[in-house]
Amino acid sequence: MSFDETIKISASGMTAEATRLRVIAENLANASSTAHTPGGDPYRRKMVTFSDQLDKASGVNLVKIGKFIPDQTPFELRYNPSHPGADANGYVKFPNVSSVVELNDLREAQRSYDANVDVIDAAKTMLSRTIDLLKS
Repeated sequence: MSFDETIKISASGMTAEATRLRVIAENLANASSTAHTPGGDPYRRKMVTFSDQLDKASGVNLVKIGKFIPDQTPFELRYNPSHPGADANGYVKFPNVSSVVELNDLREAQRSYDANVDVIDAAKTMLSRTIDLLKS
């Protein structure tokens, strides 16, 4: 595998993890949003999937962003009859976003992103040392 291919693979992984980080940020930003209509559904947590796809130009498998999937876990119900989004029984649906889960996903995405940066740095260092050896 060439240095160029290694860098392309890691760069595609970085792009995918950056997208994952944006989705996590969106989930956290909407963690307490509710519906404005009685009995309406609030924000639903999103998840992103990844897949590998052959890049025909370089002949290597790159990380591609797959689908954005809504999390189907049930909404949290809280009793608050004065809320504009309360149903007939006084319950308001809150998003199915858990900040603990999102922060764990955030940490995992950041570690994956950093690992891809480390691979690119290692490839650059190896290439630089190879060039230095050829100069000698």
